[in-house]
Amino acid sequence: MNLLTPTKKKYSFVLLRIFLAVEFIFCLSFLSCRENSPAPAKKSSPAKITQAGVSPKSPGSKDTPSRSVISAAADAEEWSRPRSDERLAERRQMVRHIRSMYGFDNETVLAALENVPRHWFVPSDSQHAAYADSPLAIGSGQTISQPYIVAYMTALLDLDPQKKVLEIGTGSGYQAAVLSELTPHVYTIEIIKELADTAARCLSEHGYNTIKVKHGDGYLGWPEHAPFDAMIVTAAPEKIPQPLIKQLKPGGKMCIPVGSTFKIQNLTLITKDKDGKVSTKTLMPVRFVPFTRDPDLK
Repeated sequence: MNLLTPTKKKYSFVLLRIFLAVEFIFCLSFLSCRENSPAPAKKSSPAKITQAGVSPKSPGSKDTPSRSVISAAADAEEWSRPRSDERLAERRQMVRHIRSMYGFDNETVLAALENVPRHWFVPSDSQHAAYADSPLAIGSGQTISQPYIVAYMTALLDLDPQKKVLEIGTGSGYQAAVLSELTPHVYTIEIIKELADTAARCLSEHGYNTIKVKHGDGYLGWPEHAPFDAMIVTAAPEKIPQPLIKQLKPGGKMCIPVGSTFKIQNLTLITKDKDGKVSTKTLMPVRFVPFTRDPDLK
């Protein structure tokens, strides 16, 4: 057994007190550091995505929407689009049929078809079939397209309120009315004067005031308002009209049936890239009225 002398005991006691004091100071310092350290950063929740994009930031945030985005949103609300409850149940049934029969799921385009009363653009003797999924005669040897084809071709154009679209073959005006649900910048050309006048009157009477209708040769396009972000052709030429290609904006799209009346016609998507290079893609066989010309029209 080791026994400590009084001197050694006193010395050990002093050392023990010093050790305890140092340990006490260390503990206080450690606790103080923990109390003043920043709290762990909370994981930020992902920004909510809305139809217009990312949800607005809180007031004072530096990451605020740009003026162009704000302008686009304002423009989207500036033009009036007619609304009517007439035969609404039939319109909704037509949309349900297109969705289920073809697996078509572009809800923006389906909403456009639901909002446009097709019976406004169908002759009186065909009113009973206004919402059938089939083309209908509208006089002068022309037809109003099958609703599914209207939906399909419209979706291919990727329209938004800032885009300008040209339609060749106004017919009764139905396709133009559907396009105007997506953008106020709709231009349409009809070669048959009686149809052009009737469509212009029908569109105006029902409140489609932003659509511009022209009686003319669609092969030549509409140079005064070119270039166009999108084009839709509702009659079939044997070859793609070069004036239309020229008036298509880089980055634009054209949907057009191509082929002879007595041969297979193919619905074709034409795209022009930002450098002006044109490419074509055949989508499916279709049957459209022939693309006619009139040398006296410009």
